[in-house]
Amino acid sequence: MDGMCEINALDFLRLVNFVKSGYGIDLEGKQFIVQSRLANYVADCGFKDFSDYLEAVFDDNSGREVANLINRLTTNHTYFMRESEHFDHFREVFLPQAEKAITDHDLRIWSAGCSFGNEPYNLAMCLDEYFGFRQQNWDLKILATDISFNALRSAARGVYTENALENLPEEWRRKYFDQTSHGLYQVKDRIRSNVVFKYHNLMDEINFKKKFDLILCRNVMIYFDDKTKSQLCKRFYEATEEGGYLYIGHAESAPDDMPYVKQQPAVYRKLTEVSSR
Repeated sequence: MDGMCEINALDFLRLVNFVKSGYGIDLEGKQFIVQSRLANYVADCGFKDFSDYLEAVFDDNSGREVANLINRLTTNHTYFMRESEHFDHFREVFLPQAEKAITDHDLRIWSAGCSFGNEPYNLAMCLDEYFGFRQQNWDLKILATDISFNALRSAARGVYTENALENLPEEWRRKYFDQTSHGLYQVKDRIRSNVVFKYHNLMDEINFKKKFDLILCRNVMIYFDDKTKSQLCKRFYEATEEGGYLYIGHAESAPDDMPYVKQQPAVYRKLTEVSSR
């Protein structure tokens, strides 16, 4: 690799501190990965070296260069029916409980770190399948957030390759997707209209108007250290309704001071004072 595209120890430390303090992402020990994901971009954009590039990032008041940096550092890898055990729990345990307990018919679900939208659309399909004609009496909109503007733009379009759909039942492909002229598949309007995409940095305070019955933050905390995970789970807990759930990735470890009660692998519940509403 060209020498001017190598990141030195000081610049790497500056980048590690900047990304961790602002976005919770822990890059410590990942210098090679950082260099491989940024080197070509740094060179192609005409920066003299990584130091020059970092100055541009730190001085960018518009936020565009920082957003681009985060896009390149985080791996937005996702697909439909990822970690299918969660969807089994969602349909067989969570939804029957929620239908009985939520008397105002306002079901609140947050897909935190939604990447390209597979997860929230998958949930919307499950909701459509479960509620059927009854959904006209419910507010079933799903909040989906991410720190990647690129991922959010792509998610809002809801267009996927055939490979991304391979774990879905054939019936669902026909029911919930339109095939485009380019051989791609777009989520049908009625499903897309049930997902609201917004930018949100998980390091920020959670200031949504109402608490959630279910929060999904799967395969996001793998980027965080123990302290950051602990703080985030406490914020999630405060934003969860009594009796509500949190799903995390199966490969992720919960913090030692996890406030939720573990129900099964990667499924946690807020059980301090369960009540209906």
